[in-house]
Amino acid sequence: MTKVVVIGAGLGGVSAAFELKQRLPADSEVMVINERPDFQFVPSNPWVALGERKTKDICLPLDTYLSKRKIAFSAAGVSAIDPDNKLLTLGDGTQQSYDYLVICTGPKLNFDAIPGSGPHHFTQSICTAEHAEKAFEAYQQLQQSPGPVIVGAFQGASCFGPAYEYIFSLDSALRAAKIRQKVPLLFVTSEPYIGHMGLGGVGDSKGLMEHECRKRDIKWICNAKTVKVDDGVMHVEELNRKGEVEFTHELPFKMSMMLPPFKGSPAIAAVPKLCNDKGFVLTDTYQRSVAYPDIYAAGVCVALPPMEATPVPVGVPKTGFMIESMTTAIVDNMLSAIKGEAPKTIPTLNAICLADMGDKGAAFVALPQNPPHNANWTSMGKWVHLAKIAFEKYFMYKVRRGTSEPIYEKYVLGAVGIHRTEKGDD
Repeated sequence: MTKVVVIGAGLGGVSAAFELKQRLPADSEVMVINERPDFQFVPSNPWVALGERKTKDICLPLDTYLSKRKIAFSAAGVSAIDPDNKLLTLGDGTQQSYDYLVICTGPKLNFDAIPGSGPHHFTQSICTAEHAEKAFEAYQQLQQSPGPVIVGAFQGASCFGPAYEYIFSLDSALRAAKIRQKVPLLFVTSEPYIGHMGLGGVGDSKGLMEHECRKRDIKWICNAKTVKVDDGVMHVEELNRKGEVEFTHELPFKMSMMLPPFKGSPAIAAVPKLCNDKGFVLTDTYQRSVAYPDIYAAGVCVALPPMEATPVPVGVPKTGFMIESMTTAIVDNMLSAIKGEAPKTIPTLNAICLADMGDKGAAFVALPQNPPHNANWTSMGKWVHLAKIAFEKYFMYKVRRGTSEPIYEKYVLGAVGIHRTEKGDD
């Protein structure tokens, strides 16, 4: 009998758990350990932050739906990992053994890297449903007392799509509320240019996103290194291509939403030789730990090198399609290991991002993520807005049904393919 433990229950964790249960031998045990009792559909957080969704709309009780598939569950979290003895210590002090471990913990939000940042200080976040709820409270206050808004991503951030999504959706919401003229919008980002996305650009993302910002009267500062945030003032250094400080800015704001840099979960980062210096899991091409072949990892917790050197450090995003391909590769290779065979499946690591803009959306596609690409393009339109709504509904359905169906491959790529066919593109 094989015992597999999955740490984390986001997009990667639940996908891995359902696929493991479906494909492993019938006598295998699968357990999920998470730090909270509910599944949160993180891509919908920008909608929560603007009042278009409630937390209850994007959260599901994990125990209810995992138990239906006879998957054990604990919301105690993991406080320590002993890879030599294949033993976990949970947050409640209990211990859990495993034969194989799958790490899908996502990131720890490193607001401490920028003094004064984060919901507990002076900037908002949409990285969790709880943060998005607090951001909605700040948005309601902005409606009552309009003023300047700063949106963007701090240095070291590796997820930029939600920042663009939020500022464009905010612009649409403010226009609908008839107060856009009272709210100057500024995008402050560590990217070297608008539309870089941590990927060196996707198709004509630079031109398209700059055009959209100009059209909506959104100003921007790139190569931005935030020194600190005070109440109502963000202190920013703007670097040139040589990495030298070219300008300094003291930027006033009534409300700000800034994406933080990520680092690894403390329990994961504490394991010798498991992670890099930021706490992200070092894996081979088969999603196995370099140091511990019985440990696998998928999603944001995986160490991926930056796409290119930039004046201000930026990380590489891990999108839903990429995470699904990682989890499928993990299950394939774990089955090979159980049979005593060598691993054979390498994930595709394609980058696909759907960003809603309130009145339309933008799709970013890089297949594969690293150049040279077989496909590399960006497109905008109402269809993206509809595709993201469909993705949300299908993934929530996936959790409720406990299916390992590849949502991105079937539905998101399907929507992209239909759109490209209608346009007559390859």
